[in-house]
Amino acid sequence: MSSYFVSSQRAVNLMLRRLGILIVALSVSLSWAPEAFAQAADLSDSSEYLIKAGFIYNFAKFVDWPATAFAQPDSPIVIGILGIDPFGPLIDQVVQNKKIGARSFVVKRLKWGTDLKELRDCKILFVGESEKAHIDELVQIVKTLPILTVGETPGFAERGGVIRFVLEDNRVRFEINVEAAHQADLTISSRLLTLARIIQQANADARKPG
Repeated sequence: MSSYFVSSQRAVNLMLRRLGILIVALSVSLSWAPEAFAQAADLSDSSEYLIKAGFIYNFAKFVDWPATAFAQPDSPIVIGILGIDPFGPLIDQVVQNKKIGARSFVVKRLKWGTDLKELRDCKILFVGESEKAHIDELVQIVKTLPILTVGETPGFAERGGVIRFVLEDNRVRFEINVEAAHQADLTISSRLLTLARIIQQANADARKPG
């Protein structure tokens, strides 16, 4: 067995161990206190997108979708990645073999202009930086659908996205637009809201480009 193969395998095993530790840490932090949340998110030796993937998994635990959002009691929670995918295999690894109740997870990669049915199938939709020119149009398409939209583009929450990731002091934090969540008929746990910065949605005129 070559030394290169052994080194690569060790690196993969280390990443997976960190992944498991991170998910546990995030679960505990969201269940208990903002202080624990800050500690869990400040992991300088972890990938930014590994942390964000862990948060997306945990968001699903603290959001209730309307019963009509799922065809069956065991229908999966579909996570859509719209645009250029910054996660690579990390998000697939985070949700692999995970369940919330009877629901497992499915990750789909989508492109702008994708069929509306594919968007409707998503329960969580991460909107990549590559789609910042389409955010206003996308929000109009999905705002009454039971989809938890998550992004990281500046102004994403003000423009009608539900959750936006922000980096502060090398920590991953997030903003929540409660009005957008209500429009999507999503109920967000007060425990999650306590950890977020609450964002007011800009009116239509304010969102129009100058």
